[in-house]
Amino acid sequence: MEEEVRRATGGRTLDEVLAALGALLGSLALVWVLYLNLLPASGALGFVVCWYLTFLLMYAGVTALRHPRPVIADRVAGAVVHGLASLLALGLVLVVGFTFYRGAEALGHLNFFTDDLRSAGPLDPLERGGVLHAVVGTVVQITISVAITLPLGVGCAVFLNEVKGPLARPVRTVVEAMTALPSIVAGLFIYVTVLVFAGFDRSGLAASLATSVMMLPIIARASEVVLRVVPDGLREASLALGASQWRTVWRVVLPTARPSLATALILGIARGIGETSPVLLTAGYTTYLNANPVEGPMVSLPLVTYTLARSSEKVDQIRAFGAASILLAIVLLLFVTARIVAARGGRR
Repeated sequence: MEEEVRRATGGRTLDEVLAALGALLGSLALVWVLYLNLLPASGALGFVVCWYLTFLLMYAGVTALRHPRPVIADRVAGAVVHGLASLLALGLVLVVGFTFYRGAEALGHLNFFTDDLRSAGPLDPLERGGVLHAVVGTVVQITISVAITLPLGVGCAVFLNEVKGPLARPVRTVVEAMTALPSIVAGLFIYVTVLVFAGFDRSGLAASLATSVMMLPIIARASEVVLRVVPDGLREASLALGASQWRTVWRVVLPTARPSLATALILGIARGIGETSPVLLTAGYTTYLNANPVEGPMVSLPLVTYTLARSSEKVDQIRAFGAASILLAIVLLLFVTARIVAARGGRR
C-alpha cells in the first residue's frame, strides 16, 4: 500500500506557478489567433472574456496531467477567486484613477483649495475660484452629524447587546432595514418634517440631520457587532465585584471596545460624507463660504461635484472632477484610518 503523500495547502509551488504562467500565455496566443484572425469577432471585452475562459480550461488541463481531481478543483477555484478579485480591484483603480486624472488640472492650482466660487464663473479660467466653501461645509455638516449619531448609535448598540429585553428584536430589525434606506428618502424625510412642517430654511443643520439619518444605522449596527466581541468574562467579573450593569458598561465594556467603536464611527462618517441627495434637498446651493450651519445655504463637496458636473463648460467639469478627487481622498483616508485603528485594537 502506497504511503499517502501530504499536499501543502499554503504558499505557491514552482509547479503551480509554471502551470499558471504557461496556461496564461498559451491561452493568450490561442485566443489571439482565433478571436482576432479567424473568427468574425472584435472588441476588447469579448477578447478578455474569451482569454479568461480559455485560461481556466488550459489551467485545468495542464494540472490534470500530474495531479488528481481535488488539486484540479482547488487550483481552478483559486484562479476564479483571484480573477474576480482582480476584476473588482481593476474597476476600483479605474474609477479612482480616472477621477484624479480628470481633476489633476484643477488640483494643480493653490486657489482651488483656498478660494470659493463667488467670483468665478463657468467661463473663467481655473486660476480663479475654488472649493473652499464646499470643504468647510462638508466638515461642519459631518461634525454636527457625528455629534448626533455617535451617542445615539452607541446607545442603541448598548441597548441591543447589553440591556436587551422585548423591544430588542424590533429595534434591531428597524436598524437593519435602515442600513438599506435610500438616501433620497432620508432627504425627503428631513425636508418634509424640518423645512415644510417646522418652517426652517435650508441650512447646514438641516443637511446634517439628513446625513445623520444615513449614518445612524451604520454606526449602531457596527457598534453592536463590536460589543458582542467583548468577552462575557469581563462583564461577569465586574458584576461579581458588586458593580451595577450601567457601571459595568461604562467602565468595562465601552473602554474595552473603544478602538473598534472608533472604526464603526469612521465607517459611518465615510458613508455620510459622500451623500448628495439629502444635501441637495436640505442644504441648498451657494457659491460663497458660509460656516454658519443655522443660517443660509451651505454647500458640500458632493453637491458641488453634482452641480458643476451638470455644466456644459469644460472648466466647470474639471472643477467637478477636482472636487470629487478631494472627496475620494478624504474617504480613502478615512478607510485607511479605520483599518489602522482596527489593527491596533486587535493587537491589544
